[in-house]
Amino acid sequence: MAGVAARAAQIMIWTFIIQYAANELGMAAPTAQRYNIAAMAIFVTSRFICTFLLKYVSPGGLLGALALGGLILTLGTIFVQGMAGLYCLIGISACMSLMFPTIYGIALEGLRGDAKLGAAGLIFAIGGGCLMTPMQGAIMDMPAFHIGGMVLSSTRASFFLPALCFVVIAGYGFWVKNYKPRSA
Repeated sequence: MAGVAARAAQIMIWTFIIQYAANELGMAAPTAQRYNIAAMAIFVTSRFICTFLLKYVSPGGLLGALALGGLILTLGTIFVQGMAGLYCLIGISACMSLMFPTIYGIALEGLRGDAKLGAAGLIFAIGGGCLMTPMQGAIMDMPAFHIGGMVLSSTRASFFLPALCFVVIAGYGFWVKNYKPRSA
């Protein structure tokens, strides 16, 4: 489930950076694409940093912390208007950089002879993005949402889906850190 959530969040975030910039800030697509490219550069840079951190932090703990960071930045994307909201959206890439490989490694740990079968099953997690992304697009096509006395554009409200994914990933990461039996 965490693997599906990680792939779904990744695909939803990257798919809709341009729409967010266009719909929320009125940016032209070529300008918005630069922010998408910045998100990819942040992702790659963060991958190296997070890989280094794995020498000092448990994989589950780092996964949980990154997911909480992704959740906070996603909530910023939803509730903070203007460029700050877009910067939150781009910053999520730093948090996603090590999620899927970490989940993959944790899930396969201790499977020994069944590792090939387990790996094949995890590859199906990539399908998470093909289910959630159209749902997010459908939310974007809706009228604005009224939550209490606040009005959220449908674009910003659609990011509750990746926020939910980060909750699932954080739960898995902290469960692994605190409760998953270690293989010998």
